[in-house]
Amino acid sequence: MKIKTALISVSDKTGIVDFAKELSKNGVKIISSGGTFAALEKAGIPCTKVEDVTGFPEMLEGRLKTLHPKLHGGILAKRNKDHLGQLKAQGIEQIDLVVVNLYPFKDTVLKGSKIDEAIENIDIGGPALIRAAAKNFESVGVIVDPTQYPKVLEDLKANKFELSEKMKKELCIEAFEHTAFYDSLVCAHLRREFNGDQFPSKLTLGFEKLQSLRYGENPHQLAVLYKNPLLANGSLIQTRQLNGKELSFNNYLDANAAIQIVREFDEPCAAIIKHANPCGVAIAKDISEAFKKAFECDSTSAFGGIIALNKKCDLKTAKQITSFFNEVVIAPAYEKDALTELCTKKNLRVLELKVEKTKDQMDYKYIEGGLLAQLADSTNESEWKNASGIKAQKDSFSDLKFANKVAAHVKSNAIVIAKNGATIGIGGGLTSRIDATELAIKKAAKNAKGASLASDGFFPFKDSIQTAASAGIIAIVEPGGSLKDEEVVAFAKEKSIALYFSGIRHFKH
Repeated sequence: MKIKTALISVSDKTGIVDFAKELSKNGVKIISSGGTFAALEKAGIPCTKVEDVTGFPEMLEGRLKTLHPKLHGGILAKRNKDHLGQLKAQGIEQIDLVVVNLYPFKDTVLKGSKIDEAIENIDIGGPALIRAAAKNFESVGVIVDPTQYPKVLEDLKANKFELSEKMKKELCIEAFEHTAFYDSLVCAHLRREFNGDQFPSKLTLGFEKLQSLRYGENPHQLAVLYKNPLLANGSLIQTRQLNGKELSFNNYLDANAAIQIVREFDEPCAAIIKHANPCGVAIAKDISEAFKKAFECDSTSAFGGIIALNKKCDLKTAKQITSFFNEVVIAPAYEKDALTELCTKKNLRVLELKVEKTKDQMDYKYIEGGLLAQLADSTNESEWKNASGIKAQKDSFSDLKFANKVAAHVKSNAIVIAKNGATIGIGGGLTSRIDATELAIKKAAKNAKGASLASDGFFPFKDSIQTAASAGIIAIVEPGGSLKDEEVVAFAKEKSIALYFSGIRHFKH
């Protein structure tokens, strides 16, 4: 059926004048409202006011203008004898195309507006028009975004100003996605503002496609990147890329893991990530020293890794980074000569991101057929209990706190050995804790003597602590809670090891 009448009411007026001109030129009657009517009239495009069709004025400060049977009837009617007869009896004309986009709720929220302004930007009439048109997609076309104008015009011109079946179905899907996404943003913001249930019975998550990726974890897997439109500050999506190739699927995963670690520390901190696990993390008085110590933890594994810094990258650090192959470097800022040095590696992805604590306290994990949701993990040293009665020296206790924070970001089972504010051995992602302990000690080698160790879970037997004692570990923190705790504590006392129970497990899968 040829498009004869179109209803146009848009908040985002990008391209609407040119689009409406093409409709009008092809004999389409245009019905419009408010600011859209004014814009089209100014451009010399013939159009009819909504209120002239409905016989009802816009009211309630614009809250009520398109919710009327004269509009919805023309949109919802099937093009059969019965429905068309009812339209004729009520003096309602058919509407064949609905062009509507919604109040800028997202933009209102992102600019920090108060809740009253956000509520006024919750669109009511717009979603109703869109859903009505999408429901009756066999007879009515629906456009919700200016980017759709070119493809719709191309389709109309190719089909004597009728929409093809394929285009009508495509627009229908996009319309329902549009209103569902819009409502998800409203839900998310109001839940946050009104302190709603953290785990609602109906979870609505709205993400918009940011870009296609070359491939997923492996070359045969298609992949895209979606973003949360109500972004928390400091999230990876907000990075500004200054050099290098496009980030890959795995780059995003590893970079996110790196950022999560360095934001744990106020001191200058550097983290090097490989396959979502840290292979070196360190804090120091300046960022170049922190990077040097992080790299020394496992220089072999650091090759081809992802680097995150929580302070400005200087030239000294940049030269260390360019001295070996790596994929990505992230920092809140770069000194001019440091950036020049990093850009000598044309494929090195250099990202700028202000690393700060985020407001996103939820952690989601997809499983086949469902979604797991949990509060984000956190560490707390104030609740620790000295289990062995042997107090760690000041430096050792600082290393325990440091190692415990890092262990929370290592895949389970996780063991982290630290000395002087740097990891010297990390064992993670292993199926037994003794294996993780042995690997971390192997990495630390002779440096393990006098070092501190953190475990993400309790020691089920004393074998791990025996291995640690043999290597010269002098302080340990673990959650506690094992049936063998007494045996572990007794052995720690025997070997004069300062053993602390944190009471908090940090499994990471």
